[in-house]
Amino acid sequence: MSDDEVTIRAANEIPWRDTEIVFGTRGDAAGCWCQFYKITNAQWREGDKAQRASELCEQVRNAAVTPGLVAYVGDEPVGWVAVEPRPHYPTALRGRVISTGSRERVGDESVWAIVCFVVRVGYRRRGLALHLLRAAVEHAWANGARMIEGYPVEVAENQRMSSAGLYHGTVSLFSAAGFTIDSRPIAGRALMTLHS
Repeated sequence: MSDDEVTIRAANEIPWRDTEIVFGTRGDAAGCWCQFYKITNAQWREGDKAQRASELCEQVRNAAVTPGLVAYVGDEPVGWVAVEPRPHYPTALRGRVISTGSRERVGDESVWAIVCFVVRVGYRRRGLALHLLRAAVEHAWANGARMIEGYPVEVAENQRMSSAGLYHGTVSLFSAAGFTIDSRPIAGRALMTLHS
C-alpha cells in the first residue's frame, strides 16, 4: 500500500469511535485494548473487555502524549500501534523479553516501546503494519525518545502462528524500519532497538 493511500493520526486527535472500530468486538484485540502490559495479572483476571476499552479511552483522553496511533485508508480506520515510554508498560518490564534482553535502565522514560499492532481483517498483508511502525518511530522521536525498543516474533520459528499471535510485529517488519536485533532473550522472540 502506497504512502498516499494511508494516513496515520494520533489517537487523541480523532473520534474515539474510530479507535473502537479498529479494535472491533471480536478476537484478541477486542478483549485486550492494549491493557495487558499496563495492568497487573490480578487486574487482568478481574477485568473484562468493556473495562479495558474504558481504560484505553481514558488514557487516550488524559495522557499528555497519546498511547497509540491509528491508520486510515481513505476515511476508514484500519489499524493501531501502541507506542509509549517503556515505563508505561510495567507488566512488560517484568517479563523475560525485557528483563533478560534489555540493557537499559527499567525506569528510563527516554526508552520508548512499540508493543502492539492491530490491523483489521480485510486490510492485513497490505503493508499497513510498516506504515504504523514508521509513524510510531516518528512519534517517539518527536516526543523525546532517545531509543526505541520492539519485541517482535521470529516467524521462521513460529510458522503456525495466527494473525492475532503476531501482534508484537515480526523481526522482518522491524528490520525494514531500521531496527537491529539486540538480543534473543527467549525462543521465538527478539528484542530490537533503534537509536536516535
